[in-house]
Amino acid sequence: MPNSIKQLAGQTVIYGATNILGRLLNYLLVPLHTYIFADAAQYGVVGELYAWTSLFIVILTYGMETAFFNFSRDEEIKNKVYTTIVTSLLFTSTLFIVLCTIFKGYIADLLKYPDHPEYIVWFAIIIGVDALTSIFFARLRHQNKAMKFAAVKITNILVNVLFNLFFLLLCPYLLKNNPDSSFIRAIYNPEIGVGYIFIANLIASVVTLLMLFPSIFKQKYVFDWALWKKMFVYAFPLLIFGLAGIVNETMDRVLLKYFSAQPDPQASVGIYSACYKISIMMTIFVQAFKYAAEPFFFSKSKDKDAKETYSEVMTAFVFVCSIIFVGIMLYIDIVQYFVGPAYRVGLPIVPILLMANLFLGIFYNLSIWYKLTGQTKFGAYIAIFGAIITLVLNMVLIPRFDYMGSAWATFACYCSMMVVSYFLGQKYYHVGYNVKKVLFYILLAVGVYGLSVLINSGLNVERMSVRLAVNSVILVVYLTALVVMNRNYLRSMLRKTA
Repeated sequence: MPNSIKQLAGQTVIYGATNILGRLLNYLLVPLHTYIFADAAQYGVVGELYAWTSLFIVILTYGMETAFFNFSRDEEIKNKVYTTIVTSLLFTSTLFIVLCTIFKGYIADLLKYPDHPEYIVWFAIIIGVDALTSIFFARLRHQNKAMKFAAVKITNILVNVLFNLFFLLLCPYLLKNNPDSSFIRAIYNPEIGVGYIFIANLIASVVTLLMLFPSIFKQKYVFDWALWKKMFVYAFPLLIFGLAGIVNETMDRVLLKYFSAQPDPQASVGIYSACYKISIMMTIFVQAFKYAAEPFFFSKSKDKDAKETYSEVMTAFVFVCSIIFVGIMLYIDIVQYFVGPAYRVGLPIVPILLMANLFLGIFYNLSIWYKLTGQTKFGAYIAIFGAIITLVLNMVLIPRFDYMGSAWATFACYCSMMVVSYFLGQKYYHVGYNVKKVLFYILLAVGVYGLSVLINSGLNVERMSVRLAVNSVILVVYLTALVVMNRNYLRSMLRKTA
């Protein structure tokens, strides 16, 4: 098991570094966007359209990433598995782009963007390309080519960031200083506005596909219909699971637009979307862990100490996440500057969403039971259960509490999914998780944050410098207490990753 933990830690570091760099670079776009587009309603368009993007990428990948990992365990057919999935995704992605282009006007009217049918075409291409490249990235993960994975991902992110800077900063500056320049006017139109965020993403997606082209054509492609049907039967519950998961993760932005009682619902979407991204550090770690953990869990499934490994991983995961929660909340006075002044009214949702994402990470840990046992239908059931909670609570809470209602709905959804998955997993694939220690880390983190609020409010601290000083002392005491209370466990984990 020591080597297993070391392997997962190494992979998580690489995927984590990729995600951290990428997310941070993209994160730096949040202040760029929220300061340039001071009207929260404009940024609300971005939040809503990317919510739909997430939904349709899940539809167009239809669970084939996990099917690839599962069926590739058979060495004799793993190449056929790969080429069958690539062929399938290429067909469905192309069909999707063609249909969206044909019906762009109708779709734009349906989404209440009648003046921007071009958004539909841009996003159709982004979605189609990203769905196709998902299997290429999955193969890199399966082959443990984390460095190549990281290089392509980072390039994608850098291209996206650079074109955001080009269109949103450089072009307006050049146009202001050279208003009669025909060249600048040929490549830049101020009326496109937030559309340039989408154009930058489109360029980055196409560049990524071009980077992966050489490896794509090295393969002899075979489409096995019988194999595809087996994979689809396995993956279909995961598609339902993914759809329900996206409802849980992003549909609150869409529901805010239609159920908010505020005079400008699109502004609520913008505020919620911007402040949601303040939970970025938790999201980065959870996503990096998910990338590394899924192939890792499958590869270790036949080991004698597999269940012990899964338990150790869970404890370590929650330990790190609890520290991330405390660190962000104790320094929220600094973190808040990553969004424009008009968006900071939404800061109270941050601790709720941080904890919700921690629950989601625990759920990813727990989900291995139904993937290893082949009972993926339970993943779909749990996700549908969560989606029902999301939809019902958003519709009930948004009219009364606006985006705070969406935050609490997200919290309730992920917490419920985590609990249900745990008890079902204990029945069908028992793993001796250290529940007491996991709960202790979570409650201690919440308690430390609560203590910070009580101390600062009790002392009536108004100066930010004083609050930061107080919170720094609290953080040092918290970390010291963690180290002292868990010194034997930390020594053990360090030996396993050394």
